[in-house]
Amino acid sequence: MKKIEAIIKPFKLDEVKEALHEIGLQGMTVTEAKGFGRQKGHTELYRGAEYVVDFLPKIKIEIVIDDALAERAIEAIQKAAHTGRIGDGKIFISSVDEALRIRTGEKGSEAL
Repeated sequence: MKKIEAIIKPFKLDEVKEALHEIGLQGMTVTEAKGFGRQKGHTELYRGAEYVVDFLPKIKIEIVIDDALAERAIEAIQKAAHTGRIGDGKIFISSVDEALRIRTGEKGSEAL
């Protein structure tokens, strides 16, 4: 099993969700986040005063998926979240040793 964490622009959430649904993903966790990467935020002008916005709004998607679907899920996220502009985000992939469904006690990929 693989855990895929994707940090994306907020307005791309629906497109990413649809793309993952099309490959057969059954569930995901979505968290509102703030952060910055190489662009290190930006400067805005508000009521004549200039201030720096260090942390930009982002969405963090977390999914745990069977190894067989992992590559398709990564491609789906990358295509759906891509705008070609700075700040499109990142995808992190890590291995998951075990999963357990609390309600039924199912383990492994059956718990997903």
